[in-house]
Amino acid sequence: MILGRHQQTTARPSLIVTGPAAAGKTTALLNVGRTCHLAHTRRNPPPPGSAHAAVPVAYVLVPPGATAKTLITEFARYLGIPVAARMTQTQITEAVCHTYTQAGVQLVMIDEIHRLNPRTTTGAQTADLLKDLSERLPATFVYAGINVTDTPLFTGTRGAQLAGRAALVDCGPLPARHGFREPFRDVITDIETALDLQQHKPGTLPRHTQYLHQRTSGRIGSLTRLIRQAAITAIHDGTERITKQSLDAVQLDHLAETHHRP
Repeated sequence: MILGRHQQTTARPSLIVTGPAAAGKTTALLNVGRTCHLAHTRRNPPPPGSAHAAVPVAYVLVPPGATAKTLITEFARYLGIPVAARMTQTQITEAVCHTYTQAGVQLVMIDEIHRLNPRTTTGAQTADLLKDLSERLPATFVYAGINVTDTPLFTGTRGAQLAGRAALVDCGPLPARHGFREPFRDVITDIETALDLQQHKPGTLPRHTQYLHQRTSGRIGSLTRLIRQAAITAIHDGTERITKQSLDAVQLDHLAETHHRP
Protein backbone atom coordinates (compact mmCIF):
# COMPACT_ATOMS: atom_id res chain seq x y z
CA MET A 1 0.00 0.00 0.00
CA ILE A 2 2.94 2.34 0.57
CA LEU A 3 3.93 3.22 -2.98
CA GLY A 4 7.61 3.71 -3.51
CA ARG A 5 8.73 2.11 -0.25
CA HIS A 6 11.13 -0.10 -2.21
CA GLN A 7 11.74 2.44 -4.97
CA GLN A 8 15.46 3.00 -5.53
CA THR A 9 15.32 5.92 -7.97
CA THR A 10 14.71 9.51 -6.96
CA ALA A 11 11.46 9.78 -8.96
CA ARG A 12 9.25 8.06 -6.43
CA PRO A 13 5.60 7.75 -7.47
CA SER A 14 3.17 9.99 -5.62
CA LEU A 15 -0.53 10.74 -5.51
CA ILE A 16 -2.55 13.93 -5.89
CA VAL A 17 -6.06 13.90 -4.43
CA THR A 18 -8.13 16.66 -5.96
CA GLY A 19 -11.74 17.73 -6.37
CA PRO A 20 -14.18 20.46 -5.38
CA ALA A 21 -14.53 21.83 -1.86
CA ALA A 22 -16.18 19.55 0.73
CA ALA A 23 -15.71 16.49 -1.50
CA GLY A 24 -14.00 14.58 1.32
CA LYS A 25 -10.35 14.96 0.28
CA THR A 26 -9.03 15.61 3.78
CA THR A 27 -11.30 12.90 5.21
CA ALA A 28 -9.93 10.41 2.68
CA LEU A 29 -6.37 11.51 3.42
CA LEU A 30 -6.75 11.07 7.17
CA ASN A 31 -8.45 7.68 6.78
CA VAL A 32 -5.62 6.45 4.53
CA GLY A 33 -3.09 7.73 7.05
CA ARG A 34 -4.87 6.00 9.92
CA THR A 35 -5.10 2.73 7.97
CA CYS A 36 -1.39 2.83 7.10
CA HIS A 37 -0.44 3.67 10.69
CA LEU A 38 -2.49 0.79 12.13
CA ALA A 39 -1.18 -1.65 9.50
CA HIS A 40 2.40 -0.67 10.27
CA THR A 41 1.83 -0.98 14.03
CA ARG A 42 0.37 -4.47 13.61
CA ARG A 43 3.34 -5.58 11.50
CA ASN A 44 5.93 -3.85 13.66
CA PRO A 45 4.79 -3.65 17.28
CA PRO A 46 7.14 -1.56 19.42
CA PRO A 47 9.33 -3.64 21.72
CA PRO A 48 8.29 -3.77 25.40
CA GLY A 49 9.52 -0.75 27.30
CA SER A 50 10.44 1.14 24.14
CA ALA A 51 9.95 4.89 24.50
CA HIS A 52 10.42 5.66 20.81
CA ALA A 53 7.89 4.02 18.50
CA ALA A 54 8.15 4.40 14.74
CA VAL A 55 6.10 7.15 13.09
CA PRO A 56 5.05 5.72 9.70
CA VAL A 57 2.76 8.61 8.68
CA ALA A 58 3.22 12.39 8.66
CA TYR A 59 0.49 14.97 7.96
CA VAL A 60 1.40 18.55 7.05
CA LEU A 61 -0.90 21.44 6.21
CA VAL A 62 0.40 24.03 3.74
CA PRO A 63 0.05 27.39 5.53
CA PRO A 64 -1.49 30.37 3.69
CA GLY A 65 1.15 32.31 1.77
CA ALA A 66 3.63 29.53 2.43
CA THR A 67 7.32 30.09 1.87
CA ALA A 68 9.86 27.31 1.74
CA LYS A 69 10.96 28.10 5.31
CA THR A 70 7.45 28.25 6.79
CA LEU A 71 6.55 24.96 5.11
CA ILE A 72 9.67 23.11 6.27
CA THR A 73 8.96 24.49 9.74
CA GLU A 74 5.53 22.79 9.58
CA PHE A 75 7.31 19.53 8.77
CA ALA A 76 9.53 20.06 11.81
CA ARG A 77 6.62 20.94 14.08
CA TYR A 78 4.79 17.71 13.22
CA LEU A 79 7.51 15.58 14.81
CA GLY A 80 8.38 18.10 17.49
CA ILE A 81 11.78 18.98 16.02
CA PRO A 82 13.11 22.07 17.83
CA VAL A 83 13.42 25.07 15.49
CA ALA A 84 15.26 28.18 16.65
CA ALA A 85 14.62 31.57 15.07
CA ARG A 86 18.23 31.83 13.96
CA MET A 87 18.13 28.52 12.05
CA THR A 88 18.29 28.74 8.27
CA GLN A 89 15.99 26.87 5.91
CA THR A 90 18.86 24.53 5.01
CA GLN A 91 19.49 23.69 8.67
CA ILE A 92 15.82 22.97 9.31
CA THR A 93 15.62 20.83 6.16
CA GLU A 94 18.64 18.78 7.26
CA ALA A 95 17.06 18.22 10.69
CA VAL A 96 13.74 17.23 9.12
CA CYS A 97 15.29 14.77 6.66
CA HIS A 98 17.39 13.16 9.40
CA THR A 99 14.56 12.91 11.93
CA TYR A 100 11.93 11.70 9.44
CA THR A 101 14.29 8.99 8.20
CA GLN A 102 15.17 7.91 11.74
CA ALA A 103 11.48 7.87 12.72
CA GLY A 104 10.66 5.57 9.81
CA VAL A 105 8.17 7.89 8.07
CA GLN A 106 6.86 6.03 5.02
CA LEU A 107 3.89 8.18 4.02
CA VAL A 108 3.94 11.99 3.88
CA MET A 109 0.53 13.63 3.40
CA ILE A 110 0.46 17.30 2.39
CA ASP A 111 -2.94 19.00 2.52
CA GLU A 112 -4.12 22.30 0.98
CA ILE A 113 -1.54 21.99 -1.80
CA HIS A 114 -3.59 24.39 -3.95
CA ARG A 115 -2.21 27.22 -1.79
CA LEU A 116 1.11 26.95 -3.64
CA ASN A 117 1.68 29.06 -6.72
CA PRO A 118 4.95 28.14 -8.50
CA ARG A 119 4.58 31.22 -10.73
CA THR A 120 5.70 33.42 -7.84
CA THR A 121 9.23 33.46 -6.48
CA THR A 122 8.26 32.16 -3.02
CA GLY A 123 5.89 29.60 -4.57
CA ALA A 124 8.61 28.32 -6.88
CA GLN A 125 11.04 27.96 -3.98
CA THR A 126 8.40 26.09 -1.96
CA ALA A 127 7.66 23.73 -4.86
CA ASP A 128 11.40 23.08 -5.20
CA LEU A 129 11.54 22.26 -1.49
CA LEU A 130 8.81 19.62 -1.89
CA LYS A 131 10.65 18.11 -4.84
CA ASP A 132 13.85 18.02 -2.78
CA LEU A 133 12.10 16.37 0.16
CA SER A 134 10.43 13.76 -2.06
CA GLU A 135 13.86 12.78 -3.38
CA ARG A 136 15.61 12.73 -0.01
CA LEU A 137 13.00 11.01 2.13
CA PRO A 138 12.29 7.27 1.65
CA ALA A 139 8.55 7.92 1.71
CA THR A 140 5.55 8.20 -0.58
CA PHE A 141 4.15 11.71 -0.92
CA VAL A 142 0.39 12.26 -1.19
CA TYR A 143 -0.88 15.76 -1.96
CA ALA A 144 -4.45 17.01 -1.57
CA GLY A 145 -6.03 20.24 -2.74
CA ILE A 146 -9.05 21.88 -4.32
CA ASN A 147 -9.22 21.45 -8.11
CA VAL A 148 -5.45 21.16 -8.36
CA THR A 149 -5.46 20.67 -12.13
CA ASP A 150 -7.01 24.14 -12.54
CA THR A 151 -4.29 25.86 -10.50
CA PRO A 152 -0.78 27.00 -11.54
CA LEU A 153 0.59 23.96 -9.70
CA PHE A 154 0.39 21.89 -12.89
CA THR A 155 1.85 24.50 -15.24
CA GLY A 156 5.41 25.30 -16.29
CA THR A 157 8.52 23.21 -15.73
CA ARG A 158 7.83 22.53 -12.05
CA GLY A 159 4.23 21.60 -12.77
CA ALA A 160 5.36 19.16 -15.46
CA GLN A 161 7.75 17.52 -12.99
CA LEU A 162 4.96 17.07 -10.45
CA ALA A 163 2.43 15.84 -13.01
CA GLY A 164 5.01 13.47 -14.46
CA ARG A 165 5.49 11.54 -11.25
CA ALA A 166 2.04 11.80 -9.61
CA ALA A 167 -1.13 9.80 -10.20
CA LEU A 168 -4.32 11.82 -9.97
CA VAL A 169 -7.26 10.77 -7.80
CA ASP A 170 -10.34 12.87 -8.52
CA CYS A 171 -12.77 13.12 -5.61
CA GLY A 172 -16.27 14.23 -6.51
CA PRO A 173 -19.66 13.91 -4.84
CA LEU A 174 -20.59 10.27 -4.25
CA PRO A 175 -23.62 8.99 -6.17
CA ALA A 176 -26.47 7.43 -4.22
CA ARG A 177 -26.27 4.44 -6.57
CA HIS A 178 -23.56 3.05 -8.82
CA GLY A 179 -24.83 0.00 -10.68
CA PHE A 180 -25.93 -2.46 -8.03
CA ARG A 181 -23.93 -0.74 -5.30
CA GLU A 182 -24.90 2.06 -2.93
CA PRO A 183 -21.57 3.78 -2.16
CA PHE A 184 -23.07 6.67 -0.20
CA ARG A 185 -25.02 4.29 2.04
CA ASP A 186 -21.83 2.28 2.62
CA VAL A 187 -20.03 5.43 3.81
CA ILE A 188 -22.90 6.30 6.14
CA THR A 189 -22.78 2.79 7.60
CA ASP A 190 -19.03 3.07 8.23
CA ILE A 191 -19.45 6.45 9.94
CA GLU A 192 -22.28 5.15 12.12
CA THR A 193 -20.19 2.14 13.14
CA ALA A 194 -17.54 4.51 14.46
CA LEU A 195 -20.02 6.41 16.65
CA ASP A 196 -19.83 5.83 20.40
CA LEU A 197 -23.34 6.92 21.41
CA GLN A 198 -24.89 4.77 24.15
CA GLN A 199 -28.52 5.03 23.00
CA HIS A 200 -28.03 5.13 19.24
CA LYS A 201 -29.62 2.24 17.39
CA PRO A 202 -27.43 0.77 14.61
CA GLY A 203 -29.02 1.11 11.19
CA THR A 204 -30.72 4.42 11.95
CA LEU A 205 -28.53 6.56 9.72
CA PRO A 206 -28.46 4.21 6.70
CA ARG A 207 -32.26 4.31 6.69
CA HIS A 208 -31.98 8.04 6.00
CA THR A 209 -29.54 7.64 3.09
CA GLN A 210 -31.79 9.44 0.60
CA TYR A 211 -32.30 12.37 2.97
CA LEU A 212 -28.59 12.58 3.82
CA HIS A 213 -27.59 12.44 0.17
CA GLN A 214 -30.02 15.23 -0.68
CA ARG A 215 -28.94 17.27 2.34
CA THR A 216 -25.21 17.05 1.52
CA SER A 217 -25.36 16.71 -2.29
CA GLY A 218 -23.23 13.58 -1.89
CA ARG A 219 -20.25 15.48 -0.45
CA ILE A 220 -18.37 13.40 2.11
CA GLY A 221 -16.97 16.46 3.89
CA SER A 222 -20.47 17.85 4.44
CA LEU A 223 -21.74 14.43 5.52
CA THR A 224 -19.07 13.91 8.17
CA ARG A 225 -19.59 17.43 9.55
CA LEU A 226 -23.35 16.89 9.72
CA ILE A 227 -23.13 13.59 11.60
CA ARG A 228 -20.30 14.81 13.84
CA GLN A 229 -22.26 17.89 14.92
CA ALA A 230 -25.39 15.82 15.53
CA ALA A 231 -23.34 13.41 17.65
CA ILE A 232 -21.84 16.26 19.69
CA THR A 233 -25.32 17.66 20.29
CA ALA A 234 -26.56 14.21 21.34
CA ILE A 235 -23.78 13.98 23.93
CA HIS A 236 -24.41 17.47 25.27
CA ASP A 237 -28.19 17.06 25.65
CA GLY A 238 -27.84 13.55 27.10
CA THR A 239 -29.96 11.77 24.47
CA GLU A 240 -26.93 9.83 23.17
CA ARG A 241 -28.58 9.13 19.83
CA ILE A 242 -29.00 10.71 16.40
CA THR A 243 -32.43 11.11 14.81
CA LYS A 244 -33.66 12.76 11.63
CA GLN A 245 -34.95 15.61 13.78
CA SER A 246 -31.52 16.18 15.30
CA LEU A 247 -29.93 16.08 11.83
CA ASP A 248 -32.48 18.65 10.64
CA ALA A 249 -31.45 20.96 13.46
CA VAL A 250 -27.82 21.11 12.32
CA GLN A 251 -26.87 24.01 10.10
CA LEU A 252 -24.36 22.83 7.53
CA ASP A 253 -21.75 24.69 5.53
CA HIS A 254 -23.05 27.33 3.14
CA LEU A 255 -22.22 25.23 0.07
CA ALA A 256 -24.34 22.31 1.24
CA GLU A 257 -27.20 24.51 2.46
CA THR A 258 -27.25 26.37 -0.86
CA HIS A 259 -27.59 23.15 -2.86
CA HIS A 260 -30.06 21.51 -0.47
CA ARG A 261 -33.62 21.42 -1.73
CA PRO A 262 -36.29 19.96 0.58
